Amino acid sequence: MVTDLTRRKLLKMALASASLTSASSMVGCATNLVGHSQRDNVVSNKQPAIIGCSRRLSGGYAAVVADSTGMPLYQFALPARGHGIAVQPHGSLAAAFGRRPGHYMQVFDYQTGGQFPLIIAKPNRYFYGHGVFSADGQYLFATEGERGTSQGIIGVYRISTLSDKGDIEKVSEFTGFGIGPHEVVLADNDTLAIGVGGVHTKGRTPVNLESMQPALVYLDIKTGELIEQAVLTNKQLSIRHLSVTESGDVVCGQQFRGEPEQAAPLVAIHQRGKALEHLQADEEEWLRFNHYIASIASLDGYLLATSPRGNCYGIWREIDKQLIDLQPLIDASGVGVINSKWVVGSGSGKMLTVSQHGQQRVSHSPVLWDNHWSVLA
Repeated sequence: MVTDLTRRKLLKMALASASLTSASSMVGCATNLVGHSQRDNVVSNKQPAIIGCSRRLSGGYAAVVADSTGMPLYQFALPARGHGIAVQPHGSLAAAFGRRPGHYMQVFDYQTGGQFPLIIAKPNRYFYGHGVFSADGQYLFATEGERGTSQGIIGVYRISTLSDKGDIEKVSEFTGFGIGPHEVVLADNDTLAIGVGGVHTKGRTPVNLESMQPALVYLDIKTGELIEQAVLTNKQLSIRHLSVTESGDVVCGQQFRGEPEQAAPLVAIHQRGKALEHLQADEEEWLRFNHYIASIASLDGYLLATSPRGNCYGIWREIDKQLIDLQPLIDASGVGVINSKWVVGSGSGKMLTVSQHGQQRVSHSPVLWDNHWSVLA
């Protein structure tokens, strides 16, 4: 009942935003898509560098386009908490996804701040928080789930069909790869990598922790065919967040679904054709992450992973998989690479610039960043 009411509310919001849309606006030129009442004014002449979801001090949630210092260029309200951001290569579009189980996808132009009307999940579907564009920018792949079963779906959307009314053609659905998918990335131009959590939920309540089957799966981007699957021995490690290293390996961050006092390795790395390998840390160090990894980014043979629940981040060497630094950061959230250094955000507005060897420079952003952001290349 609650979810149906939420969906009806979002549909009303989508219709309202559609009424503000300029009929002459086209995909990739969204300057006039939304009136200024729907978004904040430009506050800087700098270039977009960071895109992410946030919480607002006044209440509610927003998507934010910021410069490299974390100062917002554009920001606009989201109808419910957002999660991941997908950014279009060779274009100016981005898509924010509602937090699992999500009811909306918000497409916008990060160069102008213009919004398209909300895309609302079908009655028997949820958005699961993440998506990725194809390498040519022509298709958007979204993690979705079937309401009632949590069966995983990759929704395939053709970007050229995106209209100023918020309509977009779903040209395919990839299925049969597991329950509860979360993040999807491009392993290469022809292959999707998906973190399959394995958790069936009612709302956000898990109901199958004794039988969950998490996996890292690879699908053919054109056909949806299952190409490869990698699993962890511990089936209580729900694979959730992904990153691709500079060498092309896939790193996955886990959520441990076991007992609170138990320690478990929360980051693993996968080379195609081989088994998943855990990164190394002491039990006490893994417990610092409070059973959850949010965002991961690689830099010159090192990996940085954040944990908002653990209020910390860690740095590992890829070559021997050893933890070399573990630092506190309240509500540690998104991470990316700018000018050959990591930039790490937080839900407190604190931002860190971090070198491979752990040196920090601290700055502050007016944005209360959520779990993830996308850094523009």
